[in-house]
Amino acid sequence: MRLPSFPTLIRTFYTISNATTSRLPASQKALAPFTRGTVLKSMPTIPFLGSLFTSSAKDMTEYPVKKSDDEWRAVLNKGIYISSSFPLNISTINQPTHSGAEQFRILREKGTEAPFTGAYDKHSPSAGTYACAACAAPLYRATHKFKSGCGWPAYFDSIPGAVVRHTDRTFGMARTEIVCGNCGGHLGHVFKGEGYPTPTDERHCVNSISLTFRDDEGVGEGR
Repeated sequence: MRLPSFPTLIRTFYTISNATTSRLPASQKALAPFTRGTVLKSMPTIPFLGSLFTSSAKDMTEYPVKKSDDEWRAVLNKGIYISSSFPLNISTINQPTHSGAEQFRILREKGTEAPFTGAYDKHSPSAGTYACAACAAPLYRATHKFKSGCGWPAYFDSIPGAVVRHTDRTFGMARTEIVCGNCGGHLGHVFKGEGYPTPTDERHCVNSISLTFRDDEGVGEGR
């Protein structure tokens, strides 16, 4: 019997983890986060799969940009956030259309987009800057990006000081979460020692929805 490919397995378990939410009646959707967590925790033989799609909660108020949940919802519902500290040239922004609710779920509630669906997964510019979709702080240069085949945008390094790391112990596992150093928005996780032929042997596995891209390399890096 031929086993399914790894990408197919990932899509399948991601779908299972979200299926309960979509099938709930409206009166019960307030319980969706609990229900989804219950579904994931009911997979004791493969606990690592559930941990791929969420991160442990953490207070994100110690960053330079501080906003309440309601303020972040308002910002994300309006689209890209323009900061006076990190000015952007609007004509150079390549920002896919996302719902504010989905961006809030990932950036502020530490969710994860489905693999192989993000706008920047196969995005391969020769120059430019990837910035935080919430606060516009520059995070990665285009030259940091590489093809990993993991289903999410991958970077071997970040702009110095732009990304902050935290230990994420969701599901009893120790992973390294990465967040925007300016606003604390969730980006994804970083993995080391996977053997990729990059200068750092690190893979910053980042949600496309957490990013914006502009092709004006070097503009607004706050230096």
